[in-house]
Amino acid sequence: MVAVTVTSEAGAVSTVEAEEGTQLMETLRDEGTSVQGTCGGMMSCGTCHVYVDPAWADKLPPKSEDEAAMLEAIGDLVPLRPTSRLSCQIGMHAALQGLAVEIAPPV
Repeated sequence: MVAVTVTSEAGAVSTVEAEEGTQLMETLRDEGTSVQGTCGGMMSCGTCHVYVDPAWADKLPPKSEDEAAMLEAIGDLVPLRPTSRLSCQIGMHAALQGLAVEIAPPV
């Protein structure tokens, strides 16, 4: 399991345990955060948008063109940050132990 520190939209901080080999979106959705993951990880809804802690941003794979396009599309609805990511595109593995994210406002 990979421990992830999660800050809610209201500022509450908690730790969740993500199973290796899954996408972060699945854990955030299943833990009852406001992450919905409506499209099931297909990068077509933006309801899994998170802000990655800047200390972790360079430790993740770069955004794909599709992920960048979806983030750009939701940018008219919610504030984006340089570390905005779709949590459905963050694959959990041991090197991400301690990852910290903040849940973005809902789309």
